[in-house]
Amino acid sequence: MKIKIDREQILKPLGFVSNVVERRQTLPILANVHARSDGETLHLTGTDLEVEVSCQVDGVSGGKGECTMTARKLFDICRALPENATLELSVTGEKAEIKSGKSRFTLQTLPATDFPRLETQTWEERIVMPQSGLKDLLDRTAFSMAHQDVRYYLNGLLVERHKGLLRTVATDGHRLAKSDLKVEGGDSTPRQAIVPRKAILELSRLLTDGDEPVTLEFSNNHMRAEAGTVVFTSKLIDGRFPDYQAVMAPELDTVLTVSRGEFLDVLSRAAILTNEKFRGIRLMMDKGRMEVTAHNPEQERASDEMAVDYDGGPIEIGFNVSYLMDALKALPGDDVELRLKDANSSCTLNAPGDEDTLYLVMPMRL
Repeated sequence: MKIKIDREQILKPLGFVSNVVERRQTLPILANVHARSDGETLHLTGTDLEVEVSCQVDGVSGGKGECTMTARKLFDICRALPENATLELSVTGEKAEIKSGKSRFTLQTLPATDFPRLETQTWEERIVMPQSGLKDLLDRTAFSMAHQDVRYYLNGLLVERHKGLLRTVATDGHRLAKSDLKVEGGDSTPRQAIVPRKAILELSRLLTDGDEPVTLEFSNNHMRAEAGTVVFTSKLIDGRFPDYQAVMAPELDTVLTVSRGEFLDVLSRAAILTNEKFRGIRLMMDKGRMEVTAHNPEQERASDEMAVDYDGGPIEIGFNVSYLMDALKALPGDDVELRLKDANSSCTLNAPGDEDTLYLVMPMRL
């Protein structure tokens, strides 16, 4: 295998592939990127056996062949070379040599035939949408996923498909995020898939804010996203996601409208003096005003106040300030609508008049 390629053409695709590869692997070949050339196009693939990313790089000249090289080292070499550099890659036996100008690098290779690939079945459903739409869906909900929870089905994002609608839901047991996007396609019968946390974070990095299309495909065990020259495949989590509809069902009859930016600023100031472990703050609402207080084990205290659109009686309730701030950062618009009931009930946040994106936060006892 001997090819020539410009640095700018390979750098970004190689970055996508390298992000999936784990540095510490039980199988040495999983630290490698699989490179295959047909003489005009270079195909790069990386996997950790759960997630796989394949990129197609055009503009290659040279011969045909395939090999595997350490993904992180290859990416670091390409990144360290000057802009507009040209790389010459040649593979002989168990060594790969990279030349660029006066720079020379020799990397160890492993047999390409040993490189594992995700075995996918027939794709049963296909949905096409703008990349920006899918990226927004993920960004509005992914932060509520659990991290290394023993309830493994919470360590991922629920993707629910209805006819004409794609919904993402995430929860860690203390908060819940839901967002909807109207799409073309999908079966009339609702279907659910739980996509692992790592896959969601990597997919979000791959997507752009533009209107270029992304194609989502699902089978019983896998999800695939194809965007331009990148193909992203992930295993699904085999489990049953909690009944989020039941969690969001209780009637919350107290409604407040607050300035999103001002509320976020007030919470940011109060958060400075919260307990570092529990991050608890107390909200005290009365007609036209809301007071936010926080304290910590060192007997330090923070208090702030802001005007709100509220005409009800006094309510006092505690929350994890990080959960509230995450939701506020993800919501669009200048104002936010809070729905409450009492100190023991959850709170929902959404943009006024917009039910497509909704956040639910459980209360804390302080």
